[in-house]
Amino acid sequence: MPDVALTWLGHAAFRIDSPGGKRIYVDPFLTGNPKCPEAEQQPERMDILALTHGHSDHVGDTVELTKKFKPDVVAQVEVKGWLGGQGAEVGDLPGINKGGTQEIDGIRFTQTDARHSSSADDGTYLGESCGYVIELENGFKIYFAGDTCVFGDMQLIGRIYGPDVAVLPIGGHFTMDPREAGVALELLGTKRCIPCHYGTFPLLKGTPEELKEQAPSDVEILSLEPGETIAI
Repeated sequence: MPDVALTWLGHAAFRIDSPGGKRIYVDPFLTGNPKCPEAEQQPERMDILALTHGHSDHVGDTVELTKKFKPDVVAQVEVKGWLGGQGAEVGDLPGINKGGTQEIDGIRFTQTDARHSSSADDGTYLGESCGYVIELENGFKIYFAGDTCVFGDMQLIGRIYGPDVAVLPIGGHFTMDPREAGVALELLGTKRCIPCHYGTFPLLKGTPEELKEQAPSDVEILSLEPGETIAI
């Protein structure tokens, strides 16, 4: 199975280079992100852009990026409609919603539940937060939980989709902390985890070391530095 290259861009922003050569960005909070390396703030190309919810630390540079690269946009229906109103080039296909799947060039984006809010900076309602199970061309599956607390139905995400890697927030305050993330890994049954949404701002105090203490002993915690790429 060809490797999947996953790069953490700080906070909850990631870049995926798929086995088929597609470049995918998830929650592209790049400029203004204090943890995003300067060299990563101006992407070279972008084929697909996926958003978990409408908060500005996740939407980030989406409007400008869609104008520049014209990627396929995957987002919840309210978020995608709002982005179009902000001048983003999102195409004519309505956004999906929880339980729905959008397939782009052999890559499947299935939207899952997440427990969190979602709104624009001016308070505009933007639906609910979500996560994604992204199944790449070779069948490899990455679960991006998005901003969320732990919830019991993560067991269903593990049962239905069987993700190979889970990307979980651990910072606390706005999302789950390492203790809840440890329980999330028990529910999911996933044996590899990449932590995110920590250390960006002082409030986000959870650490990968704490997660290692809380996670099941058979789970590998793959902690990255911002800008670091891992082959998974």
